[in-house]
Amino acid sequence: MTVAASGRPSRLRAAKAQACAVVDELAGDLVAVSHQLHAHPELSWHEQRSAAMLAGALDRGGLRTETSAYGLPTSFAGRAGAGGPLVVICCEYDALPGLGHACGHNVIAAAGLGAGLALARLAGQLGGRVTVLGTPAEERGGGKILLVRRRAFADAEAALLAHPASEEIVMPPINANTTIEVVMLGRAAHASMHPEQGVNALDALVLGYMGVAALRQHLVPTDKVHGVITDGGSSPNVVPDQAAGRFMVRSADRAGLGPLRRRVLACFQAGADAAGAGMRSRTVGPEYAELWHNLPLAAAWEANAVRLGRRPGRPGAVPPTAAGSTDMGNVSQVVPAIHPKLAISPPDVAQHSPGFAVWAARPAADRAVIDAAKALAMTTIDVWLRPELRAAMRAVFDERLQASVTPRSAAPGPASRPGRPARAGRMVPAGGWPAAAAGPGR
Repeated sequence: MTVAASGRPSRLRAAKAQACAVVDELAGDLVAVSHQLHAHPELSWHEQRSAAMLAGALDRGGLRTETSAYGLPTSFAGRAGAGGPLVVICCEYDALPGLGHACGHNVIAAAGLGAGLALARLAGQLGGRVTVLGTPAEERGGGKILLVRRRAFADAEAALLAHPASEEIVMPPINANTTIEVVMLGRAAHASMHPEQGVNALDALVLGYMGVAALRQHLVPTDKVHGVITDGGSSPNVVPDQAAGRFMVRSADRAGLGPLRRRVLACFQAGADAAGAGMRSRTVGPEYAELWHNLPLAAAWEANAVRLGRRPGRPGAVPPTAAGSTDMGNVSQVVPAIHPKLAISPPDVAQHSPGFAVWAARPAADRAVIDAAKALAMTTIDVWLRPELRAAMRAVFDERLQASVTPRSAAPGPASRPGRPARAGRMVPAGGWPAAAAGPGR
């Protein structure tokens, strides 16, 4: 979608040039921040050092900075501007257990920092507002979902986040997910002397796991289930009286999660019944929503990225079957949002791998920090200075929101899943989503 700039194009170009010049001035410091974060990875809800470093840099750069923002100890908010349209730039900075920054959140945070520092120098003269928001626990906990609930995005015209990846794409597929924990309850006994007196909880879990493996061949391509066994017993000569696992369920949208979750739990219940074990299950953490890419806002980002020499792939270059998940999806359903990806590695390097963690501190990642900071700043300036862009963003968002609350059975076309009736959409609760616990993201 193309939205032509109106009003004063020379002012727009000059403001963007100023922002880029500030980012260039700060480039060495921004790359140093990225490398510092990379060298000291911190897990979800424990990002004390990272949050303090970023908040301190915002404060020194002249933003009004709040630590422990919105009641989250490792969140922060740096604000600039006294009036006008508000844009929220999201920073992620948590790492992965055992892998460090294998999702490149050090790049996200440093880019958001750079954009905020550049925009702080221009907000007053351009009549806009910016908040650089520290969003902890994207990987395991859904910090943005809590921030949505606590109205961190209230009054915002847009929310932006730029993510490193192995491909360059403006609107990557991002699906909904939920995580469930399954616990099998058996009875302990000596595995050799009295096996007949035992009930093997691990057998129950493995049978359920195999049921899920068989289920996968009957799922639509955007429905996925994957997980790990977290407890398989304590000694090989004791029949395990307890076994547990965590399993992520993904679907193209939130409406698909419930039916798929029930099918997965049916597999585990069958395993429990076959082994004579009991079973309990619970949802771990919040439900991550699919991401609504705002097309006019995405078009503005793409134009700015191309101006910087980036070459985003064509729409659909990454298939829907290669979707991840993020709590930015929940943000996108309360405010127009984008989540573009910048390539920092060859396409064959998998995210969430040791190899990608290495690439997250290489020169390509350093360039992405600078390019993303500039593109975030330029896109924010577009939102500030182009009222027709804001109107288009809001119109597209409102249309998507209305479609999400219209029962799908009322719309023409086939059912949303073969062999099943179409599902009704759901309205985003006015107060946001339930409080986050500790479920994995991405």
